[in-house]
Amino acid sequence: MSAHAMRAASSREAGAGSGRRASFAGGPAILPLLRTHSARPHAGSGAMKKGLIIIPAVLILGFVGFVWLTLHWSYSTGERAGYVQKLSRKGWVCKTWEGEMAMVTMPGTVSEKFQFTIPDAAIADKINANLGKRMTLTYEQHRWLPSSCFGDTEYFVTDGHVTE
Repeated sequence: MSAHAMRAASSREAGAGSGRRASFAGGPAILPLLRTHSARPHAGSGAMKKGLIIIPAVLILGFVGFVWLTLHWSYSTGERAGYVQKLSRKGWVCKTWEGEMAMVTMPGTVSEKFQFTIPDAAIADKINANLGKRMTLTYEQHRWLPSSCFGDTEYFVTDGHVTE
């Protein structure tokens, strides 16, 4: 028996008892392909990273756009007449001017209260100087504000003047 035949026979015998093959059919030629493939990152990981950045950015920009729209687009505008009976600056973090007007239709009837927010300090000073007098307030209604930081009510007073 030649040396080559003896090595082949001994390798068959060694693999036969363990149930495993002693040599791989493809040999070392396929191993670099397997290593190269497993070392490469997954094909979708770049797209996933972009998605993790783009989705929150779109949500934040959408929220900022919604807040801007609710603050700059008024649902309704109008005027209310009555006696401003309360005006105060309120809030733990976001200080806003909040007021209350008593609207009386006829003497002796129960007054309806109109609660409002004043975003401008100059208008708040003007109304505060005429507190207790009959006034007409011009307002804009801004619905669906996401926070009370912009005001406790949805009625934002833009002007006020004495009517007596």
